[in-house]
Amino acid sequence: MPDDAAPARSGTRTETPTQPPPRTSPRTPPRPRRGAGPWIGLLLALTLLLGTLLVLGLPDRDDGRQDGGGGACTPHTVASWAEDDALTSEFARYGDDGARTDDWTGGDGTHSVRLPDGRLLWLFSDTFLGRVHSPPNPVGESYAWRDMTAPMVRNSAVLMRDGRLESTLPAPLFPDPAPDQWRWPVGARVEPRSPGSTEQVVRVLLWVRTAGQSPWIYGVPTATEVATLSLPDLRLESVETVLDQREVPDPSRRVLFGTTLVEEDGWTYVFGGDDGRAVSREASQAYVARVPEGGLADPAAWEYWDGTAWQTRARPRPVLGDGRRTGVGSAFSVVREGRTYVLFTMATGVKGLTTVAAYWSCSPTGPWRGPAKEFSPALPHGGTGAYNPQTHPELSGDGRLVLSYDVNLLETSGAGAAVTLSRNVSLYRPRFMTVRLGPGR
Repeated sequence: MPDDAAPARSGTRTETPTQPPPRTSPRTPPRPRRGAGPWIGLLLALTLLLGTLLVLGLPDRDDGRQDGGGGACTPHTVASWAEDDALTSEFARYGDDGARTDDWTGGDGTHSVRLPDGRLLWLFSDTFLGRVHSPPNPVGESYAWRDMTAPMVRNSAVLMRDGRLESTLPAPLFPDPAPDQWRWPVGARVEPRSPGSTEQVVRVLLWVRTAGQSPWIYGVPTATEVATLSLPDLRLESVETVLDQREVPDPSRRVLFGTTLVEEDGWTYVFGGDDGRAVSREASQAYVARVPEGGLADPAAWEYWDGTAWQTRARPRPVLGDGRRTGVGSAFSVVREGRTYVLFTMATGVKGLTTVAAYWSCSPTGPWRGPAKEFSPALPHGGTGAYNPQTHPELSGDGRLVLSYDVNLLETSGAGAAVTLSRNVSLYRPRFMTVRLGPGR
């Protein structure tokens, strides 16, 4: 996309330029006494030196940053990690339950949001429904299996209460917007229906993709939408397009927002990415927007970081990713620890489907430092890969972060892949781990 091209989106507003402050007449400095010149020069030099030392000692700051509490921003890295067998086993228990034929048996794109009544809403992209059968499966392997007639939908939502999965909402929760298009849910949060309102709703960010040819086997990026769900019944009320990318000619430069949300001081910071990796580049780039609390479904309330400032009418500029050593997958996650932001993504290069990397920053807009210490989550067996690392603050605490990752076959096209996913249901479900952060550099 040309540098001067602006993305098409509905409802953008034009801001009134801020008037500069009135000019004041400069005050004539007193005339120095005879012989004072060398001392004034020395004083100016010391002042400049002190200012330079102070600047070098301060962490990087961003003019658009809203300060939060929790102490100073400090470098963070991954200190330790371990598999969370309890959470992984809970999704296996629920998915293997063969009592119903219309509930979740597997899916990817794992995101979560805590509801006001304490329930946890889990959101998934492509999802298998139907009955799961006990092992052995038709080829004699000791895995639970689903038959090839099991339906697959483009998205689903599952409810958890007190750590136990209870039910699947009627799926798909978000219908296709048009033929050959579909919606994948990503980040979500509970917020006021409108700024200042006492009524709460659930806002879910949606990625719209359109069927395409290679390399767009997972769909061409099309638009970012925001869905509104009522509380407590989670009824779909509306879907609003907040960023339409169809006029961006290069699909690899189209940005979809919502892979992760971070709340701070009345703002929701919404991170997104492009699909540079789809056309064999080393890594995708990360972007960020912000929305005042209660405004996620209002396209005019969105502000995008353009590399210098927050703008409502601007082409988003990347905050992380040089296309080689640094960068993200199109799905990544950001959390805030005190005043430090920590980003988790699949590593760049050949480690992109086996290794998670972390970055840190003092601001959503960067600069992002890293990648810091990398780690490799457990995979069930050869021929599989990990993707979509997502943190779940609702389940985190006591210095630990709960992180999920999705597991799939490295070769996911063709009938053979579908057969393998059906005869081994554990390959298409989230797995969980606990990560502890420590001082970085």
